[in-house]
Amino acid sequence: MSLRVFVPQDTTAIALGADRVAAELQAQLATMERDVTLVRNGSRGAFWLEPLVEIECEQQRFLVSNMESDDVPLLLSALANESDSLEHCLKGLPGYLGSAEHVDYLARQHRVTFARSGLEDPLDLDAYRRLQGISGLERALTLAPQAIVDEITQSGLRGRGGAAFPAGIKWQTVLDTKADQKYIVCNADEGDSGTFADRLLMESDPFQLLEGMIIAGLAVEATQGYIYLRSEYPRAHVMLNAAIEIAKNAGLLGTDILGSGRSFSVEVRLGAGAYICGEETSLLESLEGKRPVVRAKPPLPAVAGLFGQPTVVNNVLTLAAASSVLAQGGPSYAELGNERSRGTLTVQLAGNVKCGGLVEIPFGRSLRELLDEFAGGTASGRPLRAVQVGGPLGAYLPESLWDTPLDYEAFAQAGAMLGHGGVVMFDSTVDMQSQARFAMAFCAAESCGKCTPCRIGSVRGVEVIDRIIARESVAENVILLNDLCDTLEYGSLCAMGGLTPNPVRSALAHFGEDFE
Repeated sequence: MSLRVFVPQDTTAIALGADRVAAELQAQLATMERDVTLVRNGSRGAFWLEPLVEIECEQQRFLVSNMESDDVPLLLSALANESDSLEHCLKGLPGYLGSAEHVDYLARQHRVTFARSGLEDPLDLDAYRRLQGISGLERALTLAPQAIVDEITQSGLRGRGGAAFPAGIKWQTVLDTKADQKYIVCNADEGDSGTFADRLLMESDPFQLLEGMIIAGLAVEATQGYIYLRSEYPRAHVMLNAAIEIAKNAGLLGTDILGSGRSFSVEVRLGAGAYICGEETSLLESLEGKRPVVRAKPPLPAVAGLFGQPTVVNNVLTLAAASSVLAQGGPSYAELGNERSRGTLTVQLAGNVKCGGLVEIPFGRSLRELLDEFAGGTASGRPLRAVQVGGPLGAYLPESLWDTPLDYEAFAQAGAMLGHGGVVMFDSTVDMQSQARFAMAFCAAESCGKCTPCRIGSVRGVEVIDRIIARESVAENVILLNDLCDTLEYGSLCAMGGLTPNPVRSALAHFGEDFE
């Protein structure tokens, strides 16, 4: 009876020793009489369990967490025993978790975008097809461009990069704008603190992103796509380029997609290493080889984007979700979620968290439910005091707001934002003065410098907060800081300066005792 042993190859698992485990396994498997195959899969995103080794026999998979290279002899000894059931042999291993459906962290999720993540070799196209990959593309090839856009509109899919703009409206605008050349640009410059969902998908299921980009191209009549990839993601760079070549050879990319006569090509471009490149117009400037500064709007990128041509600019998760929408149908996808936030939300638990990793659940669950069911408390064991949702420009939320539903409008009413789904946790020792200062200092460091409120206001903001920390005319400087936040919010050209007041104001409003 043959076995397959899976060892993940994504960045986080490798950082925690997965390559060492795989090398030791490979070296010792040669001495075994039993037929055992080593597979380097993607990660399921349960990073607190990595390296998470999985053993498959007769379509059953058993999980062993936090595997180290020194544990390999014990694992192989269990695998060599053919007299007892595999489950019985594995139960004695440290870190044995049972089957995936018995791991609460995974079983409680509702995975759509990340349904395949961690199940197979990310570059095995045959495995991707077996797991219902390509079905969305095959359906899209039978539809007219307008019908594809209608599916996206009916699904309620909104941008997962932070702005939450309806994807259907953006695609419709590009489709309606006449041009000889149109582009699909994937924003993979994932720069928010505590976020890693884009990277995980590109490393664990890259064909899904490519499929979504091809579908977008068919929908708006674009023939060229670019993935603007964060330069700090070397593993994703390798995986994407390999996946593109495999897709070309299989007829998924090129001048005759699956024999349809339709064409679409994809290239990867490395980012310029600046946070501001995550803003879509700054990204386009960088992609054109220019200094990454924010463009004034209008015109919108959907009308005049890359090289002045109509361009769809979507986040990795948005484009990946498009493949699920076409596979399942727009109305089916829209059944998940809450109010105007449809489908699933991909949350990334980070910071001072015991069980850090990726969680995919339908919109509408509360932040408290997320923390209680998945986070497992703080890594330090101290009480949780503050949670920042939405990256470095997101608000700091006190316990009184943790019952807020995880949807875009509910968070906006609470003076917060979901952003890219990053959830960073802070225990009772956090100094919210320092966190407010960090927000202003981050803006000062990452501003593109084009508009005065962001370029100058953020520097002045750091100075004002430093005076508050030094207890210089605290009441007057708090008033000045609020006025400065108004200037940043209403006068900045883009969200970089416009959202910087969020963490500062929330720290003042909810943790005022730290400023007294």
